[in-house]
Amino acid sequence: MSKRSVLLATLAAFLALPALTERDLVPSLENAPNVCADRPAEPDWMQNIALREAYKRVLVQDIYSAQNLERVVEESNCDCDTRFPSWDAAEAVFFERFADAERWEMLEASDEFNRRSSAARPEAMAICEDAGNW
Repeated sequence: MSKRSVLLATLAAFLALPALTERDLVPSLENAPNVCADRPAEPDWMQNIALREAYKRVLVQDIYSAQNLERVVEESNCDCDTRFPSWDAAEAVFFERFADAERWEMLEASDEFNRRSSAARPEAMAICEDAGNW
């Protein structure tokens, strides 16, 4: 075999490798979390919200995340009930403060709750890693 043939065969095998690995990636339809498998489901209204109003669902998710990470830090506790409580408190904040807000106000609020989550995340992560819940 000539040097050129070996080079072409090696190149062909190299180029085929990504296609083989991509083909082997099969998405899982399961949405089972790695920790705290018994998390409460999102409220029905959030799961069934119209696509045009998805920003409302995102805001409630952002509120939920910020509240929960802050609670983990405040209590220095990362059991599943602390990290993933019911959605009631997040829904209450949404309905009390944002139910009648304009879309842009909700987007700004999402940014603020994301900042709060980001601020609490490092300390919450350390607490939860120690508890095996991260």
